[in-house]
Amino acid sequence: MKKRLALGMGGLAAFAMVASGCAGGSTSTESSAAAASAPAASAAASAPAEAPVCGGSIAVMAPLTGGAASIGQEQLNFAKLAVDDFNAANSSTYALVESDTQLDAGQASTQSTSIVSDSAIIGVVGPAGSQEVSAVGPAFTEAGLGFVSASATNPDLTNGDNPTFFRVVPTDAVQGPTDAEFIAGTIGAKKVVVIEEKTDYGTGIAKSVADALTAAGVANEVIAVPEDKKSYDDVVSKVGDDVDVVFVTFQVAAKSEQVAQSLVKSGKKAVVFGSDGSFSGDFKTPGSYVSAFAPDIKGVPAAADVAQRFSDAYGEFGTFGPPVYVATQSILQAAQRACAAGANDRAGVLAELKNTNIAGSILGGDIAFDAMGDVNGAKFYIFKLDESGAPQLVQ
Repeated sequence: MKKRLALGMGGLAAFAMVASGCAGGSTSTESSAAAASAPAASAAASAPAEAPVCGGSIAVMAPLTGGAASIGQEQLNFAKLAVDDFNAANSSTYALVESDTQLDAGQASTQSTSIVSDSAIIGVVGPAGSQEVSAVGPAFTEAGLGFVSASATNPDLTNGDNPTFFRVVPTDAVQGPTDAEFIAGTIGAKKVVVIEEKTDYGTGIAKSVADALTAAGVANEVIAVPEDKKSYDDVVSKVGDDVDVVFVTFQVAAKSEQVAQSLVKSGKKAVVFGSDGSFSGDFKTPGSYVSAFAPDIKGVPAAADVAQRFSDAYGEFGTFGPPVYVATQSILQAAQRACAAGANDRAGVLAELKNTNIAGSILGGDIAFDAMGDVNGAKFYIFKLDESGAPQLVQ
């Protein structure tokens, strides 16, 4: 489903006055009229041209319905706030087009066809999942349409096959070693079970973590499960009493909670450590861990105003939404530069995305992309769930 939202549509109107005269009259009268009109014409010619009112449509691809809808709605709402803020500051008329992917590669592919066919769309925020990026990449490449994800982390997405793709979060090549080092060092685990969900995202992060654990001398076993699996009791039954950590690679946090609760009911000592896909209120078993590709911006001074206004308008939020604000900013700023240069189209926006430089973003650092579309200098954060199930930053 695709829905267009016109946000902050405060445009400017220019008016011209046309004077008409009566026919006939003396030569002196005609000469006087001509002379009188000369200063006005001269003034009009010397007046500076008004800056163009820039605008265009930006698609937001997110799981607006389905199992990850809470994340998708948070992402959409941060995109709305970013467009509202930008339009208010720049007297521009950019608008959002909603595109519900349901965190499904097939649905994302279908939506990409609709997006490409809409010539008003000059850039795309999303999709959310790595498998979705893989699905839409060919269509967006052919269309020359720039797209910026705020949550797709598979390292292979920026191997050159998706030349119009960018992301504002680090990859699993960063997440895997970060999580493994914490598991080996801070937790002191001697044996780990990695549950690999068979998706582009799950397979990528499972390999990254398992390789890093092996390098750190931590024994580990990888158990693969299909994406549509409904129960994990049989997987938990394979977790030995000597296992310290079960690392899960789901994109739906409720699945991580299922595993954690099954471990508790089985009386096993292993704690669950979720990758970034588990950062949601649906994963809430105390003592569990979860990593995130963004900080809690409530503690970032540069984000205080945005965080407060978002909370006032939409309520509580986690770490999936704020990167969307930045991803949307990157497209808006690219479009504005392209518009100023007279090239506010897909090609112009794509060219300017490569020049992105957002100083002091709400994520706590500057945002710029390397030659492959990855964000420079990003890192992962680790949280522990307290007795109420709320995440507390521990690294």
